[in-house]
Amino acid sequence: MNATISPSRSSKINRHQTERLAVVYVRQSTPQQMSRHPESTRLQYGLVERAVMLGWERSQVQVIDEDLGKSGATAQGRAGFQRLVSEVSLNQVGLVLGIEMSRLARSCRDWYQLLEVCGLFDTLIGDWDGVYDPGDYNDRLLLGLKGTMSEAELHLIKQRMLAGKRAKAERGELGMMTPRGYIKLPSGEVVKDPDEQAQTTIALIFDQFERLGSLNGVLQYLVRRHILLPHRIRGGLRKGDLEWRRPNRATLADLLHNPIYAGAYVYGRRPTDPRCRQPGRPATGKLVAKPEQWSVLHKNRLPGYISWEQFERNQLQMKNNSAQGLGAIRNGPSLLSGLLICGRCGLRMAPLYRDNGHRLRYDCSRMAIDYGEARCQSLSGQVLDDFVAAQVLRALQPAALEISLRAAAEVEAELSLQHRHWQQRLERAHYEVERAARQYQAVEPEHRLVARTLERQWEDALAGESTLKAEHGRFLAKQAACLSAEQRAAIRLLAADIPALWHAPTTTAAEHQAIVRQLIERVIVNVQGDSERVDVQIHWNGGHASAAMITRPVARLDQLSYYPELAARVTALHGQGCANARIAQTLNEEGWRPAKRCEQFNAAIVGAMTVRLGLRSRNRAPAATAERQANEWTLAELAHKLDMPEPTLYSWLRHGQFKARTVVSQSHRLWLIQATEEELMRLQTRRLSLRRNEAPIDSHAPISRS
Repeated sequence: MNATISPSRSSKINRHQTERLAVVYVRQSTPQQMSRHPESTRLQYGLVERAVMLGWERSQVQVIDEDLGKSGATAQGRAGFQRLVSEVSLNQVGLVLGIEMSRLARSCRDWYQLLEVCGLFDTLIGDWDGVYDPGDYNDRLLLGLKGTMSEAELHLIKQRMLAGKRAKAERGELGMMTPRGYIKLPSGEVVKDPDEQAQTTIALIFDQFERLGSLNGVLQYLVRRHILLPHRIRGGLRKGDLEWRRPNRATLADLLHNPIYAGAYVYGRRPTDPRCRQPGRPATGKLVAKPEQWSVLHKNRLPGYISWEQFERNQLQMKNNSAQGLGAIRNGPSLLSGLLICGRCGLRMAPLYRDNGHRLRYDCSRMAIDYGEARCQSLSGQVLDDFVAAQVLRALQPAALEISLRAAAEVEAELSLQHRHWQQRLERAHYEVERAARQYQAVEPEHRLVARTLERQWEDALAGESTLKAEHGRFLAKQAACLSAEQRAAIRLLAADIPALWHAPTTTAAEHQAIVRQLIERVIVNVQGDSERVDVQIHWNGGHASAAMITRPVARLDQLSYYPELAARVTALHGQGCANARIAQTLNEEGWRPAKRCEQFNAAIVGAMTVRLGLRSRNRAPAATAERQANEWTLAELAHKLDMPEPTLYSWLRHGQFKARTVVSQSHRLWLIQATEEELMRLQTRRLSLRRNEAPIDSHAPISRS
């Protein structure tokens, strides 16, 4: 195509511009446009002749066509456009030619960037309508108008396409990618996979998630039983063929989150936010919308594997399993993991394990971790778990008969599913053998090149069937086809005796947690000050709540709520001349209880208490006779001064936290500790730091692991 150039337009071309390059920029938006509209591509390459007509030598005309098949909505990913701007910036281009402005850019940002660079380096821009000088006001105005119209045209095209897409989606007719377990018929209708084993496997996944309550539990179940997932090949020579793949976490998560399995047609689950896109990755930016934010939701439109109510329960369960919810059920001994709430700050309390999980504490330290505040509270986990477990067992007593019936039914259903899956695998393996046999028998015996291959395939199918039969035999040896009369009787007996079932060695901690979560929504605890009294509120599922007060073990006697009365009683008995053993016996008879886990007072506890109260001094004889230097303290005196247990202070002494000397008199050995006012302040600071579970601020003494 040849076009005449008017003298007014050709007069804009100067000699110094023709001495530089003339660049022809070629672009098509998509590969489909290149194949369906080749004439447009030819017209763009024909601009080389246009440049020659304008006065450029053919050797000075350069074609940039790296952006064929790329959209002009953005300069990202368009190497050709970026190369064009670079060439202009190097003052090597005198003319930029495009069939129309939209070929250069459909974004005003990219378009005005090119205009600024061309105006700065005196580079002309030309199309089929004429030649323009970006440095001229009138031409700049016209070029800006053409760029704006090009961007608006793209916007209008996109809006029309999106409106049509949305209208089709609202009718439930917009096509979608079918997940595993579904196929799309030539008519466009979505139906369940006709393969019976594929349907059974998908249904098994939802049944096990309903029973186990966690994605990891379902994954472990499938792996232990060597169950594979169905997958229809989407492209290539084997398009539409069914193959079986290993289960993985991502696939199971996508399957459980997809509402199509509940028979719902949904549009708008993955909206795109341009702010989330990353440079060089235009396909990113997809978000996960909540169900109430979906653009279109048509229930009962497609064949489903589960009901919509079960789908909602699954979503709630997975939300609770996340870090923002209760958290998934773990194998730790904590019974109330994820359910325990601090009554002071309202945050969730975390379980802490010591001694390889043998010692459990519930601790509320979130404010201390996030804001540096003091820890709210903590308490021994075993006492609280035992109390909640007793309440749960009491609540389950009326349901013993129903539990026994449901337990037997669930075991029967589980066995039935497993045997059905094995029968389907055996049936598929037998079909593969028969098909391989038919293929081998259909070939001419003389055609050995093909016969050998088919014979090898037949042998492989036979070997696979034999291996599967051997595995099935081992499965049957471990698992009977149905429950025997003795097994049914055992299930009923265990279900009737719920406490025995709860405390059975075969009942795991994860199963305990699962039972508690079925009954309890949350547990709120509030320790009364620093005492042994703990207020507990159990909020049951269904809205009912119960309150109680339990007693936790504490480290020191002075933490007991009744310590002032106890101290007064010990002082009175000591004043009457009673020995430590007699005082302990009297306290036990009167119903007093010591701290920690000791059931009764003994002479040692009473002796330490009298020292703490200042009623007597340990190792009194050596302390009285020893020549004490200035600022020297006995262990008992220093422990009383610092308000800390004497064993802890002795542990610090053994680890060299302060200076001390020993005084030996007859059969007694006494430690005398050197502690000035500054040393007392340092020890007190260390004591407070360890109470807050922080490192003490001390640059002189090492920190020991006591």
